Amino acid sequence: MHEESAELRVFHLLRAVTVEYGLRQGEFAARNDMHPTDVRALIRLLDAERAGEDATAGLLGAALGLNSAGTTAVIDRLERLGLLARVRDARDRRRVLLTVTDRARELGWAHFGPLIDGTAELLNGFDERERDAVRRFLTGVREVLRETGGE
Repeated sequence: MHEESAELRVFHLLRAVTVEYGLRQGEFAARNDMHPTDVRALIRLLDAERAGEDATAGLLGAALGLNSAGTTAVIDRLERLGLLARVRDARDRRRVLLTVTDRARELGWAHFGPLIDGTAELLNGFDERERDAVRRFLTGVREVLRETGGE
C-alpha cells in the first residue's frame, strides 16, 4: 500500500464529512416523513433567503437538477407538510415565491442545532486567518463541484 498525499487525505476527510452530513439529512428526512430531496430543497430555500434571492420554482428546480414536474412534486409535498408556503410576489403578482415556514425552521433547528452549535464552537477556536482559509477551501471545493458535475 502506498502513502497518500496530504491533498488526498484532506479530500478523503471532506468526503467522510459529506457522507456523515448526508446521513444526518437522511435521518431528518425519515423522522419527518420527507424525501431526501425535500431536505435539499429546504436547505436551498434557506440559502436563497440568507442571500436575499427570490426563491422561485425555477430557481429550486435548477438548484436540485429537477424538471418542472419533479420540482412541483417537491413543492407540493413540502407545502402539504406545512414546511413551505407559496406567496405572491408583492412586486409582480404574477410571480409566486417560495418561503420556508417557521415550523420547518423549528424542526430543522431541533435536529441540526447541535451540529450547527458544535461547528460554530469549533470555528471559535480558529483565528481569523484560519477561518478565512477554511472558507476559501470550502468555497473552492463548491466551485470545483459545480464545474465538474452534471452531464
